[in-house]
Amino acid sequence: MSRVGAVAISLEQVRHVSERDRKVVTRTPVAPSAHLSERCGGSIVLKAENLQRTGAFKIRGVMNKLAVLGDRARKGVVAGSAGNHAQALAFGARHFGVPCEIFVPAGASLAKMAACRGYGAIVHEGGDSLDVAVAHAQARAAETGMVFCHPYDDPDVVTGQATLGLELIEDIPDLSQVIVPLGGGGLLSGVALTVKQFDPSIKVIGVQISTCAPYVYGSAPRGPIATLADGIAVKVPGDVTAPLIDKWVDEVIDVNEDSVADAMMLLLERAKFFVEGGGAVGVSALITDRIKPADHGTTCVVLSGGNADLGLLTGLVRRHETLRGRRLIVFARISDRPGGLARLLTLFAQHGANLIEVEHVREGVDLHVRETGVQVVLEVRGRDHADTLIAGAKAEGYELSEVTGR
Repeated sequence: MSRVGAVAISLEQVRHVSERDRKVVTRTPVAPSAHLSERCGGSIVLKAENLQRTGAFKIRGVMNKLAVLGDRARKGVVAGSAGNHAQALAFGARHFGVPCEIFVPAGASLAKMAACRGYGAIVHEGGDSLDVAVAHAQARAAETGMVFCHPYDDPDVVTGQATLGLELIEDIPDLSQVIVPLGGGGLLSGVALTVKQFDPSIKVIGVQISTCAPYVYGSAPRGPIATLADGIAVKVPGDVTAPLIDKWVDEVIDVNEDSVADAMMLLLERAKFFVEGGGAVGVSALITDRIKPADHGTTCVVLSGGNADLGLLTGLVRRHETLRGRRLIVFARISDRPGGLARLLTLFAQHGANLIEVEHVREGVDLHVRETGVQVVLEVRGRDHADTLIAGAKAEGYELSEVTGR
């Protein structure tokens, strides 16, 4: 497909799709965020598409694509996807009663692959990027007569994603600004063309992850990309979506990995939403001042998905607790005699610290023959509590230092 200009998708088309698919596609809630509104200024709400069926917005585009295909999909459908499109297509194929095969890049979310298989799809894993997975899926379609369903670069998919924009203008009367995650551009272009046709004054901003931001920098790194926002790590702008973004989107910015981790934890702690990295980039942009809330009216941040592996949560929580001063790691030299460690841990307990982990460290440290080193991870109430605990241990004669960088 050559890039020849933006395809025309009308509000009437979007309304038709929304009405037809409303029994399958969930109308997700718009949740006010008092914390973000107070922290960033303005009125901020969250479009909780992480609560969508299959856990992300992708079901919108898939249901429209399969409805448009009709009998042409009887041999089945196939796609290359990092996970969210895959889950949506697997679910949609089961709904329409057609076979489905999915190609995912190596290292794709285990939870997403398991969900695809649960919906009855055959999952093939391999290749170092989404682009390779897409190429494998296209080859499979040519070989079998199945229909290749692109995750974003398809007018029918964009029209389906645009129904999210329709919900925004119907549910937020004073909508002034929309912040949308940007990977391949299906969601951003669909939302933008919908809200802009309704009211051109509504500002629409796309957010990419800095490790893979071709819409910002004009290119993306070669080879595998390690990122929390794997769902939007798309290296090449779409032939369909890029012209739509050029036409309808006001601005595209990028955010870094650390701020995405912070945004994920903020959403979990403050909004009680478990949102994947790609879905949290809009909040990341707000809390780092990359985007300012609208001066008047409401700013809506789209949380595009919630399909992160639960195993990721442990590392995020550990990092968050350490940065917030609620997790203290210390190294201490103690007597290598019975009761030496017990006396130190008793001291910590007397100061109100909760033991999380303790590890003996004997190698790579200059120790006396009757000494041992221990690294202790403690839960504390904050920085002041940590300082008091360290000072108390030193007052008792312990040689103790704080460990940072974990």
